[in-house]
Amino acid sequence: MQSNMMNFPLLPRHLLGHAAKLYGTVEIVSRLPDKSLHRETYRDLEARNRALAKALISAGLRPGDRVATLMWNHYAHLEAYFGIPASGGILHTLNLRLHPDDIAYISNHAEDRFLIVDDTLLDLYAAIRPHTHFERVFVVSLAGHPLPPGCESYEALLAEGAGKFTYPDLAETTAAAMCYTSGTTGRPKGVLYSHRSIVLHSLVSALPNALNLGQRDVLVPVVPMFHAISWGLPYTATLAGCKQVMPGPHLDPESLLDLYQQERVSVSAGVPTIWLGILERLEREPERWQLKPGMRMVVGGSAAPEGMIRGFDKFGLEVLHAWGMTETSPLGTVSQLKSYLSNLPADEAYALRAKQGLPVPLFEARAMGDSGEAPQDGKTLGELEVRGPWVAASYYRGERPESWSEDGWFRTGDVVTIDPEGYVKITDRTKDLIKSGGEWISSVDLENALMSHPAVAEAAVIALPDPKWQERPAAVVVLKRNHSASEDELREYLRPKFAKWWLPDVIYFATEIPRTSTGKFLKSRLRKIYAEQEKSRLNCPGTTP
Repeated sequence: MQSNMMNFPLLPRHLLGHAAKLYGTVEIVSRLPDKSLHRETYRDLEARNRALAKALISAGLRPGDRVATLMWNHYAHLEAYFGIPASGGILHTLNLRLHPDDIAYISNHAEDRFLIVDDTLLDLYAAIRPHTHFERVFVVSLAGHPLPPGCESYEALLAEGAGKFTYPDLAETTAAAMCYTSGTTGRPKGVLYSHRSIVLHSLVSALPNALNLGQRDVLVPVVPMFHAISWGLPYTATLAGCKQVMPGPHLDPESLLDLYQQERVSVSAGVPTIWLGILERLEREPERWQLKPGMRMVVGGSAAPEGMIRGFDKFGLEVLHAWGMTETSPLGTVSQLKSYLSNLPADEAYALRAKQGLPVPLFEARAMGDSGEAPQDGKTLGELEVRGPWVAASYYRGERPESWSEDGWFRTGDVVTIDPEGYVKITDRTKDLIKSGGEWISSVDLENALMSHPAVAEAAVIALPDPKWQERPAAVVVLKRNHSASEDELREYLRPKFAKWWLPDVIYFATEIPRTSTGKFLKSRLRKIYAEQEKSRLNCPGTTP
């Protein structure tokens, strides 16, 4: 028997329409290249969104055509987030931190027709232009640079969309946005998000047991809008009707702290690299900034070190650990303490908060081992597999079908344990686990322990070949400014926490750790760099393997 409910499609433009109607005067603030602030409202955003959708259709955009963006986080990018899908097109955010050859490959693979680009990124556009096939290129004037030949003004495009306009009817299951994976295991792969998946993801991520976003919040998404649709935060914030503050290209700790203080920010989101830099700056100048008490900092992209969580607690700031992937839109788990666990001893509570957390509603997770689903005992390792209404069922063009199980779960490549309460803890990526003498060693656990040392800013642990044990762990450590620590000191610091055979055979000190475009440690490069050094070390006279 059919229900008698209305057939009302789930579309992102309805989120914006709701915000414009009920919270029309709430601001969207953008920091421009010269650090001045641009301000518009949800009412302005909805009007410009409507103009953009109309103008794109008039420019010849067909349903399903891809419109690429090459932009930082600011008002025009937010307009594209809503206007492109509302036109029937697909928003395709290009990662400006990639090599130009990779950007060109991704754009061509996606078959992008149009491009919207910041004028501050015209040099990057010039590098990819000979290798791409954009029919029209629209430039957002942020710094006042002249239009290059063949490019058009974004504001002129919007002016062409003035006047009355009725949004086209769209099915909620059609694609609205597109992102590519970071490409750490081969060529980047495209993921298409539907209108429906974006709306459902926004509804769940705003819940109190998830990211807890409400209308009274002030959000700064530091996570770039070109990465996994900024973790869905621009859509979630619009759903909530809260004030959004876009940092533009200014992502250094001082600029962010100034922005947090000036706009009285209550929520921000970014990768651990951002937060480690901010924590170090606060520790150096603890009286300089007066941040909003209890400001929440959503951490994702890689594991949040327990020491970082403890460090921010001292300043009355709350780290909220989350996990997700491009393929999961991206939110999958959030680590919040259950009510009946709130009185745990401090060390146990911090250990839980440092886990990736509990699956959010409508999102299911399991750990799969060689013999099937692993028990939820907090000890047994398995590959994390997930499913849900905002989890990809395939890649664009059907690539990599082996990434899904026979019964349709997405195989993440993360090795996890799940405890009896349901908290997921990532111990490693499948390709980064260290197998020494037939036993597994978690590089993530060692990294988090090292980064809790007061002298350590960053640490990456990698597997290096060993003639006796097959692989042995080696650590690469970056020390904080004006701090010192020896290899023996750090190893002794780890000794009480781990079995002897887990301890790194060697600890290298570096000025920086190479990262992917999304801020994750680039361990493949580290293994290549230090494999030769390790070979020399083992062959040195007097060195014991």
